[in-house]
Amino acid sequence: MEKPVSTTIIGIDLAWGERNPDGISVLEFPDGLEASSLSVRCGLAHGDEELLEQLLSTKSDQVFVAIDAPTLGTNETGSRPVDRECSRLFRKQEAGCHPVNRTLCTRPFRVAEKLLGAGFVLSADLRKGHRLAAEVYPHPAMVRLFGLEKTIKYKRSPVANRRTEFSRYQDCFRNFVAAHLPSLAGTGEFHQITSLPWNKNNEDKLDSLFCAAIGWWHLRFDGKRSQVLGDEESGQMLIPRSPKDFPVSHSVRA
Repeated sequence: MEKPVSTTIIGIDLAWGERNPDGISVLEFPDGLEASSLSVRCGLAHGDEELLEQLLSTKSDQVFVAIDAPTLGTNETGSRPVDRECSRLFRKQEAGCHPVNRTLCTRPFRVAEKLLGAGFVLSADLRKGHRLAAEVYPHPAMVRLFGLEKTIKYKRSPVANRRTEFSRYQDCFRNFVAAHLPSLAGTGEFHQITSLPWNKNNEDKLDSLFCAAIGWWHLRFDGKRSQVLGDEESGQMLIPRSPKDFPVSHSVRA
């Protein structure tokens, strides 16, 4: 019998500045994505070195990094074509993009270059190797995966509103995982991170876990239930398609 491919999916909520930590979540599937065995780690990394150390510690056959930060782009000012495309597609849902350029986003592009140096390919194209890192954007991903009309307002709002909206985010995430990835729903780490009250550290951890879920969705369906905006020169963004786009049930019941 052929040995199953071990896979690690890493979600990163990258701090664009130098002071705040990064949220990082690691999903390890030692017996393949369809198996019930799964280990989960959610935490924080402080600075480039600690982040890269965690990324490079896995020995899995396949590693996919889903990072909420720009990884590709050549423009020094303004915004990338992919940012404008995302804003056009998701303006009604209030999930547009802030301008991304190499002047404003020094750390994200620096981290991306370090990923390149560590042997990762900056691409969502699963044919391009076993060490891939792709830019994701949680807001439009939530709109699609959770079936939302508008984004969840758990960022940059009064604290009381953040707490309420963060709880809503946790509820939506629990429902999605229960339907599509029950092996994750059954872990203590997932239960904890989707039960904690809002604070900035908990937000970063939950965002990183959601990034990992975007990566899982992409790998689980071989990229066929994902949309890739942009290109690998001017900028690229991986966004899941809605489960409603596929009439046949695609839950994972391992």
